[in-house]
Amino acid sequence: MSQVKSFPTSAKVLHWLSAVLIISMLFVGVSMIQSLATWHKTALQLHQSFGIVVLLLVVVRLLNRLFIQTPALPSDLSAMQHFAAKATQVLMYLLMIALPISGWLMRNAAGLPVNVFGAFELPIVISQSLTAYGFLREAHGIIAWSLFAVIVLHISAALQHGLIRQDSVLPSMLFKFRSRK
Repeated sequence: MSQVKSFPTSAKVLHWLSAVLIISMLFVGVSMIQSLATWHKTALQLHQSFGIVVLLLVVVRLLNRLFIQTPALPSDLSAMQHFAAKATQVLMYLLMIALPISGWLMRNAAGLPVNVFGAFELPIVISQSLTAYGFLREAHGIIAWSLFAVIVLHISAALQHGLIRQDSVLPSMLFKFRSRK
């Protein structure tokens, strides 16, 4: 069992930066499919660019995870709760990787590259195909809604640990600020 009581700062920064970006991206994505307003093209360009940032950030999070010690879950949790926590974490990482990749492939299937902040374009890795585009567009939406559901579950579990159980799980991922006296 890990003796570490809190995640290191690197993990906290990566976690909260990912959280803000991913939740923002989910809401921008939903708004883009509901509107053809004048800001749609700009939103799409930013959505693509930040999608690639999220993909890179998740890769960095996974690499960071290899080098840090993480706090153990409370010992009084049932085996099923331990399994659910680990399975949810794995599912969240899979979805966080699958979502931007499906977006990239969807753009490619439409015959379009992914332009990252106007600085460079990602290579086209699949050929243009209306059938593939339709499939990937549906997949991208399903993955996005699935990630949203897992995020709601994640937040609910964190709040349950922080407000009801009042154990060490939620505080282990929060920043501790000290007052200057």
